[in-house]
Amino acid sequence: MNSLIPKSRAALLAGTFALAALVLPPRMAGAQDLTIAIGGSVTSLDPHFYNASPNHSAAAHFFERLTDFDSNAQLRPALAESWKPVAPDVWEFKLRPGVKWHDGRDFTADDVAFTIERAPNVPGSPGGFGAFVRGVKRVEIVDPLTIRFHTPGPYPLLPVDFASLFIVSRHVGEGASTDEYNSGKAVVGTGPYRFSSYTPGNRVQMTRNDNYWGGKPDWASVDFRIISNPGARTAAMLSGDVDIIDTVPTSDIPKLKQDPKLQVTSVQGLRLIYLAADRSRDENPVFVTDNDGKPLPKNPFNDLRVRRALSIAINREALAERVMEGTAKPAGQWLPPGTYSYNPDVKVPAYDIDGAKKLLAEAGFPQGFKLTLHTPNDRYPNDAKTAQAVAQMWTRAGVQTTVEALPWSTYSVRSNRQEFGIRLLGWGSLTGEGSYALVNIMGTYSQETRFGANNSGRYSNPELDALTVKATSTLDDAEREKLLQQAVKLAMDDVALFPLHQLVNTWAVKKGLKHEPRMDERTRAMDIKPGES
Repeated sequence: MNSLIPKSRAALLAGTFALAALVLPPRMAGAQDLTIAIGGSVTSLDPHFYNASPNHSAAAHFFERLTDFDSNAQLRPALAESWKPVAPDVWEFKLRPGVKWHDGRDFTADDVAFTIERAPNVPGSPGGFGAFVRGVKRVEIVDPLTIRFHTPGPYPLLPVDFASLFIVSRHVGEGASTDEYNSGKAVVGTGPYRFSSYTPGNRVQMTRNDNYWGGKPDWASVDFRIISNPGARTAAMLSGDVDIIDTVPTSDIPKLKQDPKLQVTSVQGLRLIYLAADRSRDENPVFVTDNDGKPLPKNPFNDLRVRRALSIAINREALAERVMEGTAKPAGQWLPPGTYSYNPDVKVPAYDIDGAKKLLAEAGFPQGFKLTLHTPNDRYPNDAKTAQAVAQMWTRAGVQTTVEALPWSTYSVRSNRQEFGIRLLGWGSLTGEGSYALVNIMGTYSQETRFGANNSGRYSNPELDALTVKATSTLDDAEREKLLQQAVKLAMDDVALFPLHQLVNTWAVKKGLKHEPRMDERTRAMDIKPGES
């Protein structure tokens, strides 16, 4: 797989593309409607509220970014036509002319400046976007279509960071609350579709933006449905009620492939399924007790021996082959082989039940202890089944484990409030390189440094933070990769998280439609083309 971050510094820093590179293929005419069904719940239409894949997928129809990733996780222009460093600590972006907001107002550099201000400061955000503007020290508007970003020092990843940040307008967004985005009042973007309605937990409906700068969109209307139950999602696909579904249940793939009216598309994904232990408490850990159900005085997850024991008590090969039925690869780190900053010296932890028991005894738990593993039951393929399998493995090692499975809409809020002892999560490194996870899910949580926005377990390792900062300020690609590989080893030696497996992204699509599967697992109307009429 090609990495996002090229091997030559020039290739990344040049970042200047001809306009022709973004000319889109001709659009097909026709008033056609599209119905999409996704498994994950869209928790908000505020594009800066929660950094979660379902929210990204929905928001991408209305809002756009300065830069973007294509289906193979390669960086490309979007609202910015080009970008380049004009000093070691200054990036200049040239914005696309002629772009209009849905209400007809011009898109300008002032909207970008407003977005930089707003993104890290959304009230009540359970996991926001501060990390993607942490490299911006000061914004300088040169003219309506030229903007410069002053960074604290050399920062080569700014164009990459901006590919995760939707741009909102100042004239609509200033003072607008998340509730106003959810009502649709503030959903005024530059994207290919306009807001029609949003019913939380049910659907987002949208209509074509005929004045879209990239050309007339293919679909007159899009019904973006949320069907969290895997069986119901498959049934909707088989009955013809929907045109495409994501996160196809692994057990249903053979049946869907055999249906002559359907096709299955897939691609190796960038999402890691992992476990995160609560490190926010030194004493009185939640959902962890001794074998008699009495509270433990100290948090066992703060003991490296316990973390290593739990890690080697997991049979990752069995999870990938049996639970995931071959649709996932066992993981010992957060990126798949072949990506930039993957460390070949960090192996998948070998399953060793006796070694796990020995480590637990050394940590003062010769008889183990009890814990509850929390998991969503409607977010990732086989999420609850994976948690049940891990619980059985840990129980065999002497850690009596029960599972509590919750809907994602409830689970995500509680997880980000540190209400769980240990939980199952997923993280898609859509940049195709290691710093995205290091900053967001392993960086020490800090509003000041804007690290750890999605670090729900509150893991903290100052040595790892320092190495991450050093890597992300290193201009030379080869040297930066070495530093990131060191960070991968440091994080995994410390069991910063428990990697389980990397997903293969799979969709079922009506025969005749053309679907381009994405490594970042987004499901969007823009990636689905009508068949030949």
